[in-house]
Amino acid sequence: MGAGHAGLAASHFLTGRSVEHVVLERGEVANSWRRERWDSLRLLTPNWQSRLPGHRYEGPDPDGYMTMGEVTAFIERFATVARAPVRTGTNVTSVKPDGDGYLVTTSRGEIGCRAVVIASGACNRPSVPPLSEAVPASVVQLTPFDYRGPDRLPDGGVLVVGASATGVQLAAELRRSGRPVVLSVGEHVRLPRLYRGRDVLWWMDASGVWDERHDEVDDLTRARRLPSPQLVGTPERTTLDLNTLTAMGVELVGRWAAVRDGRALFSGGLRNVFSLADLKMQRLLETFDAWARAHGRDAEVGPPERFAPTHVPDKARWQLDLGSDEIRSIVWATGYRPDYAWLDVPVVDEKGRLRHDGGVVDGGLYALGLPVLRRRRSTFIHGIEDDAREVIDHLVQGLTVRR
Repeated sequence: MGAGHAGLAASHFLTGRSVEHVVLERGEVANSWRRERWDSLRLLTPNWQSRLPGHRYEGPDPDGYMTMGEVTAFIERFATVARAPVRTGTNVTSVKPDGDGYLVTTSRGEIGCRAVVIASGACNRPSVPPLSEAVPASVVQLTPFDYRGPDRLPDGGVLVVGASATGVQLAAELRRSGRPVVLSVGEHVRLPRLYRGRDVLWWMDASGVWDERHDEVDDLTRARRLPSPQLVGTPERTTLDLNTLTAMGVELVGRWAAVRDGRALFSGGLRNVFSLADLKMQRLLETFDAWARAHGRDAEVGPPERFAPTHVPDKARWQLDLGSDEIRSIVWATGYRPDYAWLDVPVVDEKGRLRHDGGVVDGGLYALGLPVLRRRRSTFIHGIEDDAREVIDHLVQGLTVRR
């Protein structure tokens, strides 16, 4: 289910194992990239990392970052090359056990099958906290699914909530448009775009950090819930962190904790939040340095670098009057969640997350494309090949056993 990169990778390996199958897609191939992203967004990963089974980027700018149109075209080409049996415009409304398999009900009828691969992604719906309901009606509220560009928002100030990749990118874009911007900051992952002359994701790849398997991670639940790193893909390969935003004139406040009498109340402790993110970045960079020394790669890259600590505002505001017209719109960059309302199998926990062991959900039920599914790189385009191969191997073995 799903004709994004994960579902198409599964189809590639099913075809290779001569397993009859169909790929169901509610919209078009690469639908989420096509319909649920803002206009200026680019991939966080460099083009040379854009690879799928038997298909990779071959353009003139390996160190660049694909636009959404380029991502869509890349995935469409893979669907064509892989000859994936995709049924577009087919919305799945129910999946339930049926004998030794499953009955899949869709907008185009029912399908009986022996196994199901859920590849609908982890970002089906924006995750907006309940306190949004207490925001005055005069303030326009959007999620990244609604946002397309600054010109679509009312004139005036914007409060961006969330300081992961989406939040910092939107805060920067809105500030460049000339708007006053306040950014509400909680837990975040700080990274430089370049480290010692190489893309930081080159270091993640080369040093093996991304190869860590799900059964090797100390706290898998936390690893799967980590926010996306503060990165942006631009032709200039620039770093976008909180210091960059401060220099642009973005005002930083703490985590949004409550709404009282029309006022947004923010938590204190920005210094501690910043220090923790800085410390984690420092430890990761030291891991890269140690790897370079151990593998004799120091001569190939620049010298070790250290970055200035995140600047703590002298007087961070604790509250903001939402009825004062200072803030005319709010963008909730507070993460995403999957949607399993159609899944009539008891495999979803009380928080709406799919229970699985490396993508193996239940007898004949599998998942792909979720955070740290089998490796730390699982959600990235280049991380799907190994995951899909192993999950489909398990699926085919299960089919053989149940014959």
